[in-house]
Amino acid sequence: MSDNREAIFDEARLLIQDRGRVYGSPYTNHKRIAELWTGLFEFPITAHQVVLAMAAVKLARLVETPTHHDSVVDAVAYLAFYEDVLEAQLSDDYEKF
Repeated sequence: MSDNREAIFDEARLLIQDRGRVYGSPYTNHKRIAELWTGLFEFPITAHQVVLAMAAVKLARLVETPTHHDSVVDAVAYLAFYEDVLEAQLSDDYEKF
């Protein structure tokens, strides 16, 4: 694996840990966002759909600015915890992380 790829994975891991200290677990945070979006759009949104949407935002930004490193790291971070959020959502396990 290239050193750059390892560095991106390491940055994403640290970003997830840092955001967890600030916003709480990815599941709890994205469930909260889903509830807000559900009320706002008057359409049911789930926590795992929020993660996918946020990753899509990062991909859209990369289309405009393909060399923006932070968007790459952010997208990797969202996809890194996607399955954990989905698993927690399916089991409704608030303490997943």
